[in-house]
Amino acid sequence: TDAADGQARQGLASGVSTVRPVPVASVLTELTDAVTSAIGDYGLYAVFMLMFLDAVFPAASEVVMVYAGAVASGAFADQDVVLFGVEIDHGFPAYVAMALAGTLGYTVGGVVGWAIGLYAGRPYLERHGRWLHVDEAKLDRAEAWFERWEDWAVFLGRLTPVARSFVSIPAGVMEVPFVRYTLLTLAGSAIWCFGFAGAGWAAGANWEHFHHALRYADYLVAAAIVGGAAWLAWRF
Repeated sequence: TDAADGQARQGLASGVSTVRPVPVASVLTELTDAVTSAIGDYGLYAVFMLMFLDAVFPAASEVVMVYAGAVASGAFADQDVVLFGVEIDHGFPAYVAMALAGTLGYTVGGVVGWAIGLYAGRPYLERHGRWLHVDEAKLDRAEAWFERWEDWAVFLGRLTPVARSFVSIPAGVMEVPFVRYTLLTLAGSAIWCFGFAGAGWAAGANWEHFHHALRYADYLVAAAIVGGAAWLAWRF
């Protein structure tokens, strides 16, 4: 019996010793792999849809556009840039196509988010805002802030990591004029998409080394997300 108990305790200890903590950044690494896989399989369409989502919910837009630029450079022999069955030559034409897909996807998503905020935002938040730490007084302050800085709030918001995904709906709630909002969103998203796609295009054949180095930024991204959420909860 003692021997059996000893063996059981040894087996339990062995089992416990095999447990390894899962790094926090591994979740973001899996997200990165999923994003790059989607772009590799669906190209321009995946870039458009991922950036559409990023306009209202963080969808790793930095990774999306950097990888899109790398695909455009021809860094991956089995991945082409195709639009409606027509293959676009690798190099500058493919780079422009990828960057435009991201820009247009993000702009369309931003317009949808603006419409949600305009037609359902404030009434919904006034009824259910307690779940988001939002009340009428805080919405009034946010409205005054948008009225004072709306051009900078929208444009610079599109160039700020993480926060860029939380501009669309508040802009609709605060009734930022549609044409001005759309043009500022288009300009900001174009700078973002062409810039990050350009980085991926420049990396080109050195993508694997670049991608490996990019993984070290996962912890910084996680910290930025947590920090951004905390700031939004405190500010609004």
